[in-house]
Amino acid sequence: MQFRIAAFAAGLVLAMGAAEAGIVNTENGVAIKGYDPVAYFTQHQAVKGSAAFQAGYEGATYWFASAEDKALFEQQPAHYAPRYDGFCAFGAAQGHKADIDPTAFSIIGGQLYLNYNHDVQAQWKTDIPGYIAKADQSWPEVSKSTEVVR
Repeated sequence: MQFRIAAFAAGLVLAMGAAEAGIVNTENGVAIKGYDPVAYFTQHQAVKGSAAFQAGYEGATYWFASAEDKALFEQQPAHYAPRYDGFCAFGAAQGHKADIDPTAFSIIGGQLYLNYNHDVQAQWKTDIPGYIAKADQSWPEVSKSTEVVR
């Protein structure tokens, strides 16, 4: 496992590319690769949203699986939006922006955290409080970066 994480870290440097314009991690303007941010909290799983139910927040468009989820988001968008502008929480703890796999997620303290993939999520789970503290500390500087590991 440590070898895989080390290989991942080495690959990060090689895979870096320019971020899409804007603060939030988006693909064609859509956050969380089109997954419903409310469903993580209500269904405890990653659920694909639909362009039929969408709302904007902080310059990004979020998709929802239902009108009810959209309404919940619109009432409290800061509660449902992922931490670190939708970039990988483990990456933020390591001092860089990284893309995410929407199915690699955690709800901690009422907040949504996303990870690059399931291997990275396994590493993240070894010390979630420690990684959150590191990410919170580094995020103000990391958030300014235009480089994103894809």
